[in-house]
Amino acid sequence: MPDLPLERILYVEDEPDIRMVAQMALEAVGGFTVQVCGSGAEALRTVESFGPQLIILDVMMPEMDGPTTLGELRKRPCCATTPILFMTAKVQPAEVARFLSLGAIDVIAKPFDPMTLADTVRGVWSRFNG
Repeated sequence: MPDLPLERILYVEDEPDIRMVAQMALEAVGGFTVQVCGSGAEALRTVESFGPQLIILDVMMPEMDGPTTLGELRKRPCCATTPILFMTAKVQPAEVARFLSLGAIDVIAKPFDPMTLADTVRGVWSRFNG
């Protein structure tokens, strides 16, 4: 699916303020359709009906963290191959390597710039689909 435009993003973040800023940045600046979830469990309930092209996961969430959520998403046929990236403050090289080894396609550092977030996500999408 080269050159397939990115339109639908599932964004999973437990912090309401971060969730709101990222959603506004991705929708208003990026023009994406974004479904937000406040937990990994909510993402698992929502993912099939929403059908995202890309999933962005926070790493540190209560109950079910990002890596665990990624593992659970991969068990579902609807998103066994959906590209997933992490958004986290944990961006030391060893941490990034671990996230990539779990199957993430990239890691976006927090804090992020709301004005460039959509372009960053689009760049990851282009590299993944190029």
